[in-house]
Amino acid sequence: MKKRRLLWLPLLLMVTLISGCGQSNDGGSKDVLEIGTDAAYPPFEKQKGNGEITGFDVDIIKAIAKAEGLKVHVQHTGWDPLFEAVKRGKVDAGISAMTINPERQKKFDFSKPYFDAKQTILLPKSSKIKRLKELKGKKIGVQSGTTGEAVVQKTFGKTYQGLKGYEDTPGAIDDLYNGRVDAVVADDGVVKDYLKNRMKNQFQMVEDPSFEPEYYGIIVKKGNKELLDKINAGLKKIQSNGTYDEIYTQYFGEKK
Repeated sequence: MKKRRLLWLPLLLMVTLISGCGQSNDGGSKDVLEIGTDAAYPPFEKQKGNGEITGFDVDIIKAIAKAEGLKVHVQHTGWDPLFEAVKRGKVDAGISAMTINPERQKKFDFSKPYFDAKQTILLPKSSKIKRLKELKGKKIGVQSGTTGEAVVQKTFGKTYQGLKGYEDTPGAIDDLYNGRVDAVVADDGVVKDYLKNRMKNQFQMVEDPSFEPEYYGIIVKKGNKELLDKINAGLKKIQSNGTYDEIYTQYFGEKK
């Protein structure tokens, strides 16, 4: 009986090793990479009624994966849970119109920038406001945990009573439409998409010159250099071969 067990041992080890391939969230040899996103941020990501997740970010990560001979599965995690999912290895990477900043870089590794963005103010068409500081005393809607929230807090203080946080930007915009807030501060890509598709005659976008440019990146678990290198390599390829520009034009029109 001992001999029989010993003969089976190498075969058992081989099966274990094979089944283990494609299961590590450290980015090495997965057949399909799990990508997390907050699918409530059109045009970057949104979830259709059938559960399918689409958008600029989704097309970009799929193009990057294809360029590197990889496959991806994109899942909706929500905004705050996305960071925890990457940190704990529940997903391999996260893409969700995520601004690269020093605080996040302490906790995650970021890809090279893939999108230039800027904060902007969404206001009723009749408003004469031209700068964020002119909204002092007004109710301002933002998505919690985003750069929009940080910009308002920097201008008016972290305890500003007029600041109202939302789980997602569409929720803040809905409250602006219903008169519950006086303005919304959010990324320009999202606001432009909203104005293009809905009620452009009722709202306006104001670009405060004091707002600094931002850059979006894809996050991976700290130290996951192998996956990060693949993402950066794929991004470079699609930026060089015209694929990136094709996707950008589809969602935002020709670059200026």
